[in-house]
This record gives sequence, C-alpha cells and structure tokens, in this order.
Amino acid sequence: MKKVALITGASSGIGKELAFIHAEKGGDLILIARSEDKLNQLKVALEQKYAINVKVIVKDLTKPNSTLEIYNEVKNNSIQVDILINNAGFGGRGKFHERAWEEDLAMINLNIIALTSLTRYFLPDFVANNKGKILNVSSTASLLPGPLQAVYYATKAYVTSFSNAIAEELHDTNVTVTALLPGATKTEFANSSGMDKTDLFAKAASPKSVAMDGYKAMIAGKLDVISGVPLGQKMLLAAIPLTPKKMLLSQVRKMQEI
Repeated sequence: MKKVALITGASSGIGKELAFIHAEKGGDLILIARSEDKLNQLKVALEQKYAINVKVIVKDLTKPNSTLEIYNEVKNNSIQVDILINNAGFGGRGKFHERAWEEDLAMINLNIIALTSLTRYFLPDFVANNKGKILNVSSTASLLPGPLQAVYYATKAYVTSFSNAIAEELHDTNVTVTALLPGATKTEFANSSGMDKTDLFAKAASPKSVAMDGYKAMIAGKLDVISGVPLGQKMLLAAIPLTPKKMLLSQVRKMQEI
C-alpha cells in the first residue's frame, strides 16, 4: 500500500523537492500551498513521471481555520496520511519596531500556529495506528537569536523545541518527529525576505540537497538534521555555547546587513 505524504508549502523550494523525492519512492501526495497554478502544474508533472496519485489543496495557512479545513477535507476523502511534512514558512528582514506588524503576525501564524495545529490534528491518528512520521522544517536560525530577523529566528526556535519535545513524548510508539534545520538555501524565501543580498546567503545550498537530507533523516527517525551549512557557519554554530552573547548577536546582525 502506498504511503501518503502531506506537504505544506509544496509549490516551490524545499517542499517541491520533497514532493519529488517521495513520488520517486512510489508514494502518493497531498500538496498544499496558496498557488493553484503551481500546484496543478506540479501535480501533472508528478503523475506523468511516476505512477502515483496527487491531491491538491489550495489554502492560505496564515488564515484562521485553514488547517482544520485541510484535516476535514482529508478525512472526508477517506485518505490516511502516513507522513506529515510541515514545510511552509517565511521570514522577513528589518528591525522589529520598523517592520509591518501584519507581516510578522502572518509569519507567526504560518511558522508556528499552522505547523502546530496540523500536527495536533494528524498526530492522534498516527498514535492510534502506531505508525507515522512528521518532518518539521525549522532552520539553523533556531539555534540562536537573530537581530534583523527577530521574529523569524524566534519562530524557528519554537519549531525545533516543539518537535524535539513531542518526539520524546512519543518514545514508546512507532511515531517519529524530525526537525530539519537548513542553513541558507536557494529558495523564494531568500528573495522575498531580501536575504539573498546578504553575506549569510553568499554560499546558499540547493533545495534538492536539503530536502534529501531531511527526507532521509525523517525515514531514519532522527531527532534533528542540520543541512546546507558551509564551513564558516558550522564554526559559528559550534562556537555558540562559548561565545559571549553580545558578541554573537553582533556577528549575526552583521551577517544579515545589506
């Protein structure tokens, strides 16, 4: 029986690559994003290349009740989801007090509320069946505070902490939760947030390589996987516990300045 993976933010970047990886392994898909045209194009491409079924759900996950509507649609279609991939997310650069509050609130709703609620809706089914895998796309940003991306870094800190905590709660089941922590990656996020012009994204990883690392770690049931991090950033991450916080914050800020 084919395993069904539900992927949010599936129309581009890491989410799109995860869809191809799962399809290549013979799994069916439920693809979720706001762009109907991109999702339908992806559906056609996947179904033509692989002998699988793809269901498209067009939804803006920043909106209230969107995740409950997704869950109800899946249940009403009698689809059993085996893999939940919470990939959708976005960021934005600038000083917190100068950024539009509506943008940061939407970021919180997507990066935290949507991810948490989808997990809450599908996880009881996984536990009842004693099987299932969850992949939550976090970021290496979750490992430290991020001046000039204060809200984004904070939301990703939540994702990593939440994922690790519920993974331990499920230690006596066959359900696993994995957090994927990419470094700078060549996606639409970089362009939309303005981060593509910063030093941090000078050596950005390909979304395909990051997606593959995340998928493999999820299948293996790992807690965390860090992917797409060049040597300089690896050294910075390794030095976090030893670096005075003010110095660390200054380093991160300078990396994100244009």
